[in-house]
Amino acid sequence: MKRTLFLFLAICSSFAINAQIATPQPSPAAKVMQVVGLTDVTLDYSRPAMRGRTVFGNLVPFDKMWRTGANKNSIVTFSNDVKVGGKALKAGSYAIFTIPGEAVWEVNFYTDTENWGTPQSWDASKVAAVIKVDPSKITEKVESFTMAITAITGNGANLEITWENTKVAIPFTVPTDAAVSSAIDKVLAGPSADDYYAAAVYYLEADKDIAKAKTWMDKAMAMTEKPAFYQLRKQSLIYAKAGDKKGAIDLAKKSLAASEAAGNADYVKMNKDSLKEWGAK
Repeated sequence: MKRTLFLFLAICSSFAINAQIATPQPSPAAKVMQVVGLTDVTLDYSRPAMRGRTVFGNLVPFDKMWRTGANKNSIVTFSNDVKVGGKALKAGSYAIFTIPGEAVWEVNFYTDTENWGTPQSWDASKVAAVIKVDPSKITEKVESFTMAITAITGNGANLEITWENTKVAIPFTVPTDAAVSSAIDKVLAGPSADDYYAAAVYYLEADKDIAKAKTWMDKAMAMTEKPAFYQLRKQSLIYAKAGDKKGAIDLAKKSLAASEAAGNADYVKMNKDSLKEWGAK
């Protein structure tokens, strides 16, 4: 009995040691990172090899759902909203599941990315987009399953799948023009209220030109429909430092009323202390 137990423990110990030995994976992991326009695109997938096998129509049956690779499902991540095959897809990560066909492939972008292979139970509500693309034949055989971002322009690219003698290109577009146009409009329209406010507060706290800080703060508040109590507080401090005690008192009273309405005890106290310091009546 003791000998049997010893042998059992020895075998377990051997397995534990062997489990720590790193060996090459038959379908090694791969990661592709590509900037398309102003959008970061990342692919995480595993790369099975042909190893003398016929892939499509055999190893990967036609007209059946496929994990599109090996091991955990392949994942694509977009940093911005995009359009895939003309269909809107929100920024985020998606598992790529395909149904390969001899003439047409169906490509599903699935919101649940935590699957080892295809989901045990397919949930149509998790399909963010589905498109159909035509495969093409290539002359040179591709031994290892490959995913890549190709045909890159400032406004889009292709998510490309190649294996054996088959290539599938999934077109997507990115919102580069909209983002750049918006940035141009914003810059050419001049600084925003937030820009003026941030600059004024920095000048106040860095003990720089207080007259300039006052001008910027006035512009910020003129562009703000309903200034918050903390904004009025900063404005009052700038006025006080600039030597305009009357203006500072008026602003502190407004900040006090707003902070009382908001229930912010800290700002209530700070405003009351400043009003007392500035000789308010």
